[in-house]
Amino acid sequence: MTGDLVLGVDAGHTVTKAVLFDSAGRQVAQGSGTLPLATPRPCWVERDMDDVWRTTHRAITAALAAAGVDGRAVAAVGLTGHGDGLYLVDEWGRPVRAAITAMDTRAESVLAEWRDTPIWEQALTLSGTVPFAGSPAALLTWLGRHEPAALERSRWLLSCKDWLRRRLTGVVATDPTDAGASFTDMRRGDYMPQLLDLFGLGRLAAKLPPVLASDAVCGTVTRQAAAVTGLVAGTPVVTGAHDVDAAALGIGATRVGELSLIAGSFSINQVLCDHPVTDPRWQCRRFLRPGQWMVMSTSPASVANLEWFLRVMGVPPECGDDLYGAISQEVADRLKGPSEVLFHPFVYGSPHQRPASGTFLGMRGWHDRGHLVRALMEGVVLNHRWHVDVLRSRLPLTGPARLTGGAARSAVWSQMFADALELPVLVTDVEESAARGAALLAAGAVGLPGDETDPHAGISIVRRHEPAPDRVAVLDEAYRVYQEAQQALGPVWTRLDAAARYSDDAFGKR
Repeated sequence: MTGDLVLGVDAGHTVTKAVLFDSAGRQVAQGSGTLPLATPRPCWVERDMDDVWRTTHRAITAALAAAGVDGRAVAAVGLTGHGDGLYLVDEWGRPVRAAITAMDTRAESVLAEWRDTPIWEQALTLSGTVPFAGSPAALLTWLGRHEPAALERSRWLLSCKDWLRRRLTGVVATDPTDAGASFTDMRRGDYMPQLLDLFGLGRLAAKLPPVLASDAVCGTVTRQAAAVTGLVAGTPVVTGAHDVDAAALGIGATRVGELSLIAGSFSINQVLCDHPVTDPRWQCRRFLRPGQWMVMSTSPASVANLEWFLRVMGVPPECGDDLYGAISQEVADRLKGPSEVLFHPFVYGSPHQRPASGTFLGMRGWHDRGHLVRALMEGVVLNHRWHVDVLRSRLPLTGPARLTGGAARSAVWSQMFADALELPVLVTDVEESAARGAALLAAGAVGLPGDETDPHAGISIVRRHEPAPDRVAVLDEAYRVYQEAQQALGPVWTRLDAAARYSDDAFGKR
């Protein structure tokens, strides 16, 4: 290969981005595609796997066109994608069923059985995490009960990026960051038969993909993939990483103790440690480098709430091409005074064990869209605060927090993070952090110049948000009301959740 560009592919829950970078990690061009989430039943959140691939190869083609180059310019490809969930393929590499995303909650009944049993504590001790509804352990258990034929037909149990690698290269593999979702030894990083047996899934051991280093060249682009992407057959493809780890690398948040926040489909709040620290309120997984662990407190309750709101309510026509700018201005005009409307951002799930759902409280006839979007933005930020408070209750956090994801595109929203967390918040010039992290891994794997070991190389801070005392007080009071309402609504949410699951059961019997 004679190319001097690297391609980072980031497949999130709703948007896939293909971004070209030079060897120093500077963005050259990008292509993207949107794939809406499907909810065929209550609590189900799925995607068509072939559509995921089509969206990806079209994004790659668009990135090459935007850069005005062909596939010969690309020296290597790095992959990243949303973690957890399930992408099942048969022995020929064909989808067995629709992909189940990490935002799916059909397996909550499985978790209810496991809580307060030895499974819960042993899973935490061995793997560094307790299961959640969208984790492979819970979903595979659910499928074993309700769709056993799908498991029987499956040859490989993949994550999102690993499905895309299979289509690009024909190679089946995963990396330590994605493998750590349910079944690997937290300390050693290899699959642990004891964990599979703990969940009653030992029979599936042979269906787990081989684990390779995140920066290993694990295959090359096939002729078939080259024909639809515009890449050159034989281009090296690197194993890649879970998007939260890739994003941390992409924005330079790779110092021990440094807090980074990803406000995307999921609320990701993470800090790097030089030794494993476990707690049922977070996940402790091996990081990209040996001897480091990523501690992350997460929930499917961040910017996806805004995407839902706009899908249901419609995008204001005045937004034009600057959606975040227009919405931020609308909210800025409603920021005076206390928070009159409260929003719990649990449209797709929450970090709490008891059922919770999205809720607006305090709406009055004089409130308009701006008040509701302000409440939504604040609710997302307050959920991030819950996670950050969990982390700093046991871990020393150093320096300002680094913010990436959709919320970082809005100066108004970014300032809310600083005010709610009472921490300085930094926004870098890296617009596509996970794709950049994947590209840096690819560049290092094929020996291109550049230094991925320097956590801040090629990165500039474009905004620094300091906590504003008056807004700190407003959001601190809003947080108290948010928590009180959450506790008070618990029984109501439980009854509503039972009704939704009853509807799902009835649907399945039709």
